[in-house]
Amino acid sequence: MTQVERRNYLIKELFAEHPEYANMEIPESEEAQKGLLRSLLNIRLPHKISEQFLTVQDDYLQEETKLKGITDLASLKSFENNLYLWQGDITTLKCDAIVNAANNGMTGCYQPCHACIDNCIHTFAGIQLRLECAELMQRQGFKEPTGTAKITSAYNLPCKYIIHTVGPIVSGTVTQKDCDLLRSCYRACLELAEKKEVRSIAFCCISTGVFHFPNDIAAEIAVATVKEYLEKCKNEMKVIFNVFKDEDYKIYRALLG
Repeated sequence: MTQVERRNYLIKELFAEHPEYANMEIPESEEAQKGLLRSLLNIRLPHKISEQFLTVQDDYLQEETKLKGITDLASLKSFENNLYLWQGDITTLKCDAIVNAANNGMTGCYQPCHACIDNCIHTFAGIQLRLECAELMQRQGFKEPTGTAKITSAYNLPCKYIIHTVGPIVSGTVTQKDCDLLRSCYRACLELAEKKEVRSIAFCCISTGVFHFPNDIAAEIAVATVKEYLEKCKNEMKVIFNVFKDEDYKIYRALLG
C-alpha cells in the first residue's frame, strides 16, 4: 500500500466507528486528509481495534516519521557532562526515552490537531499508546498526581520509551509549591529512567505553554535539577533538553554555557 492508500484506509475504518460520519467524504488534498486522520485519532476513545488496522497504522506512522527526518542522539554534540540541547520535533528523536508533558488523565490530548506535545506524541506513537495509558490508569484507580511519572512503550516513535509526567499549572504568580512540583517532575522522570536502565532521556519544556509556567524559571529548574541528580547519583545517563521555540533555545543555551 502507498501512503495515500494507507491514509484513506485508516480514515474509512475510523469513520466506520462513528455512524454520524456515514455521509462524510474524504477530502482530496493531502494536507486535509492528514488533518482529518489526526483529528480522528485524537478523539478516539481507548478501545480495541483490529490487528489489520494496527498493521496499516504502524506502517503509515513509521513512514511519516521517516519523511519528517529522524535525528539520532549519536549525531548531537554535548555541552558538558552528557548534557545536550536540541531544537526540533521530539517525536523524531532517536534516543532511549522522551518525556511527555501529560495531563492528569494520562491518556493524551483529545482536542483535534492541538499543538501541545501530548497531542503530538500520542498522534505519532499510535493508538496503542492511549490503550496502554488507559490500562495503567484503570489499574491505578485515580488521576495522576502532579510531580510523578509513568513509563510506557513508544510504539511507532524512534525512541524506546515515553515517560509521562504531570507538571504544575500556574495561575498568576509562580509559587514555591509550583517550583517544588516542577522539580519533582524532573526527579521522578530521572528516577524512573534509572530504574528502567535508560541510558538517554530527552526532556521537553515541562509545564510551559498552556500550563503557563514562565519559560525562564522552568528552564532554570530543569537544568539545576538534572545536574544535581546526575552529580548526586554519579549517573552517566545522557540528558537532552529538547526545545521547539527559539525563545527556549536561547534560554537553555545561556544556562548551559
